[in-house]
Amino acid sequence: MKSVEVTESGQHTLHEILSQPQCWNACLATLAASDELRAATQLARLGAAWIFIGCGTSYYLAQAAAASFNYLNLAAHAVPASELLMYPALTLHAGKTYIPVVISRSGRTSEAVRVAQMLEKEHDLRSIAITCADGQPLEAACSLTLKLLGADEQSTVMTRSFTSMLLGLQYLAATVSVNDTFRRELLDLPEQVESLLEDIPQRLRLFVESRNFSDFVFLAQGPLFGIASECMLKVTESSSSYAQVFHSLEFRHGPKSIASPDTLITFLMSETSYDAEVELLEEMQALGAATMVIANRVDSRAQRAADFAIELGLQSPEYARLAAFVIWGQLYGVYYGIKKGLNPDTPKNLTRVVELKPAVST
Repeated sequence: MKSVEVTESGQHTLHEILSQPQCWNACLATLAASDELRAATQLARLGAAWIFIGCGTSYYLAQAAAASFNYLNLAAHAVPASELLMYPALTLHAGKTYIPVVISRSGRTSEAVRVAQMLEKEHDLRSIAITCADGQPLEAACSLTLKLLGADEQSTVMTRSFTSMLLGLQYLAATVSVNDTFRRELLDLPEQVESLLEDIPQRLRLFVESRNFSDFVFLAQGPLFGIASECMLKVTESSSSYAQVFHSLEFRHGPKSIASPDTLITFLMSETSYDAEVELLEEMQALGAATMVIANRVDSRAQRAADFAIELGLQSPEYARLAAFVIWGQLYGVYYGIKKGLNPDTPKNLTRVVELKPAVST
């Protein structure tokens, strides 16, 4: 990993972001050799729907994981833990079989623990936890736990834990679906991403330092929407800035009213929707918005319409490279937070774990 100039503020978060390829290698190797992976695979049943559950970053992770499972013909959807707790009938239907996966970096997030307890005790569903901690309440609440201990962070915000748990769930999907090709593509991703960290972070930092914005928008379609949502949250958390996320083509239907030189619109573009999104990119440029593009291949049209472009150039197919897209939103948030004089390691109003007081019975 190449070193990047850092300041005292944000140094832990920057290190954790830039350590991701090595972290992915270690976590995937540990997971592949684990008894828990084999046990999770055995829980899979023909016709069962996978439900991915989380809060905040973990919910956006759930969205990306569900997209990957659906891609591999494993029916799946994502739901926030609070929504399932308060409106279970909107997700759980009589006569249907489910495999819940509860996501929490700390294993202590109150809503995640409570939803696991509800699923196990009230609905008799065997649930799977995925976490970066050992011996926490979520582990006790679930039937089995996938642990990626090396992905935990010192910082408040989730960065490498997000991508590592995403890759871990994608690896589970490949294992359950017996898709050895997809599994190998996931294992090849860390080495490919490592080379991107040699120069893009420095170029991105210089872009951040050159421009000020009052609004940030992240746009994506399909499997990248959960990733765009996480990029939005990283900019919000790390720089205390106002950011939004939309499905790309939905931006035309009202939200484009905010397009201006003070708005940075970031497009996370995939091959499937690339042509339609390039048209939207050109429209936003014509409206005067600043634009950033993150894509595996950036053609000349996109390059002309972008104020800043990141071309990944990965050999992996679309669904196997999701983790590689989120890095740049993570970095942008940290760099912009440092620029504003903040410390992204410890953002204001945030804690590493959201633990709620027990409900008081009357």
